[in-house]
Amino acid sequence: MYLLHNLLHFGEVLHAAGLEVPAGRMIDVANALEHIDVGRREDFYVTLRTLLVNRPQDFQLFDDAFRTFWRRPVGEWSARDLRAMGEQRRFGPPQVDFPPVDETGSSQAPAAIADPVERVAALTYSDRDVSRTKDFAEFTAEEIEDARKSLTMLSWDVGLRRTRRWTPAFRGRALDLRRAARASSRYGGELLELPARMRKVRRRPLVLICDVSGSMERYTRMLLHFVHGLSGREWRVETFLFATRLTRVTREMLRPRATTAARRIAQYVPDWGGGTRIGDALRTVNVQWRRRVMGGGPVVLLISDGWDRGEPDVLRREIARLSRSCYRLIWLNPLLGSPNYQPLTRGMQAALPHVDLFAPAHNLQSLAELEPYLARI
Repeated sequence: MYLLHNLLHFGEVLHAAGLEVPAGRMIDVANALEHIDVGRREDFYVTLRTLLVNRPQDFQLFDDAFRTFWRRPVGEWSARDLRAMGEQRRFGPPQVDFPPVDETGSSQAPAAIADPVERVAALTYSDRDVSRTKDFAEFTAEEIEDARKSLTMLSWDVGLRRTRRWTPAFRGRALDLRRAARASSRYGGELLELPARMRKVRRRPLVLICDVSGSMERYTRMLLHFVHGLSGREWRVETFLFATRLTRVTREMLRPRATTAARRIAQYVPDWGGGTRIGDALRTVNVQWRRRVMGGGPVVLLISDGWDRGEPDVLRREIARLSRSCYRLIWLNPLLGSPNYQPLTRGMQAALPHVDLFAPAHNLQSLAELEPYLARI
């Protein structure tokens, strides 16, 4: 029953965003959902887009609305959450909360916002406004707490990859010879049916390597909440922290509350707040963890300010090896948000030729702008 209410609410969101959704189309959607596995997000998405979008130019708008609306709730800190589809869910069973209705009987849905990332921030629950462009190092205690909540509202998604395995398909260029041979036996050896096949797709793994040295102290706590938001997802995520040596914290990051995970990790990592040896940390990844975490063409996020006390040649050699092992290597540097920053250190000069994307990570806006890039991979 709640799913039907959520579908009606989603139809109002699409109508407010400018899509032409007939009033009776949601009945067709509800009937179609009985024939698919609603728990599979891909099947659910394809069914809704097939029945609700009539024009090719509306595909992008529908995708933005779908990612914003149908998100898995994280935490229990808000009473009203867009990802819960308008349900009051803090205590007791959910109670559906519909938009107010005016005297004419039409629901007063909020107006559409052009930028999908800004739409997420606008619907974040808080009694205080959080600046999306303010540097994390300048946040007060209240702003830090609100920014943590805003980070949990962002919808992170890594792109898909084709595997080596095949699956039957209704149409495609690849001919399924085995199925064709079996089908021909029913017609005396004649090839009257030409079944197709396609490669299976899976979500790309994600490897997070985060700097927790002393020079990153102003940003570490906030970036750990960002890392925790990426770790608590349905795809495979491996998380490492380093200062002078590397520590794997994948299991600790799976704790439901980010504050608890950060507190435990600060006690678990022996070199927290120490010096920085990026090259040695990457060498540990390449030597000890490469076979375990680099399978499937992962996307690697390296979060560091680039201040390295090790040898530049070691960093150059190990980051080149890491770049060859992954599908994309993204370096997030909090100092890049400063207009006067230039990557002039020896470590950054050695690493940049092997990085696919060099981006800032100093405020909410910089982290939100990373989400569309990850989704396009």
